[in-house]
Amino acid sequence: MTNPLRIALIGAGSMGQQHLEHLDPMDQAQLCAISDPNPQAFEIANARGIPYFADHQVMLAEAKPQAAIIANPNNLHVQTAIDCLNAGVAVLLEKPVGVQLDEVRELVRVSQTTGVAVLVGHHRRHNPLIAKARQMLDEGALGQLTSVTALWQLRKPDDYFEIPWRREPGAGMLLTNLIHDLDLLRHLCGEVQSVQAVTSNQTRGLPNEDNVAVLLQFANGALGSLTGSDAVVAPWSWELSSGENPIYPQQADQPCYLLAGTQGALSLPQLKHWHYATADAGWHHPLLADVQPYADAEALTRQLEHFVQVARGQAEPMVSAADAGRTLALIEAIRQAAETGRACTPAQI
Repeated sequence: MTNPLRIALIGAGSMGQQHLEHLDPMDQAQLCAISDPNPQAFEIANARGIPYFADHQVMLAEAKPQAAIIANPNNLHVQTAIDCLNAGVAVLLEKPVGVQLDEVRELVRVSQTTGVAVLVGHHRRHNPLIAKARQMLDEGALGQLTSVTALWQLRKPDDYFEIPWRREPGAGMLLTNLIHDLDLLRHLCGEVQSVQAVTSNQTRGLPNEDNVAVLLQFANGALGSLTGSDAVVAPWSWELSSGENPIYPQQADQPCYLLAGTQGALSLPQLKHWHYATADAGWHHPLLADVQPYADAEALTRQLEHFVQVARGQAEPMVSAADAGRTLALIEAIRQAAETGRACTPAQI
């Protein structure tokens, strides 16, 4: 029998603790150490009876983990991951993969040079309903994909912004929230060739955007839109409609993604498939609808199971550093488009 994979946690904040909740019951992996300069992390490690380190470099040298989950602040992601790779430690790196494209390119280079794997935590790709939607698209259930509509509209309470870093430049919903949706759009619909965008901070007046409208031109010819706001009372977002995270009250009947093609349409997360009885039908004919079945499972658990396989060399990362870098490049293109008022093309990774 294979011994459990020894995994260290670097960064024991809210996301790191979510990983722990899904890691604790796993048989194929076990937590071996925690590194985080925050004293709260010592209490978490002490409660589990495992070593605590304020410095992840010391932890890598002394605890010698086989793999690491990195969930520290965004601006530390890349250097921490590189430190792990140079120590021969495979990495599950929380999104975003980094904050600058050049540092992501360096991470890709180090991973290739060392041969040590990086899996980036765009965990929604591991959700079985997304796997089912991708299967339907690949099998041509919608025909030629033509139109894509994405919604991310909800209200963050005022106390959300009492944490200082959430009021600082770069902590807006584009990089914090919409990066998830844009990554899923890339995963489901293909690469984005060009973007146009408008952003506003009119509602709160903070340095970051609270309202975004994006036009997307996909390489396959499909056109799409993404409208987002974290300052409106509305139910249209993955968080509120998918039920993936129980801390959010679910609005199960409300979609957040609408994909339409020449032979059908699909609403997500409901997996409701719209189509005609015959291929030559049109708007005078009744539309048929069915809800596609799928085997439900927690995305974060499935991601960790996949990470164990990646760390053992049994699977390629579903989301590599280069792949996640292309989502970050899309975010950067949206920012540039909003600033210049021009259509922009995402940079190559």
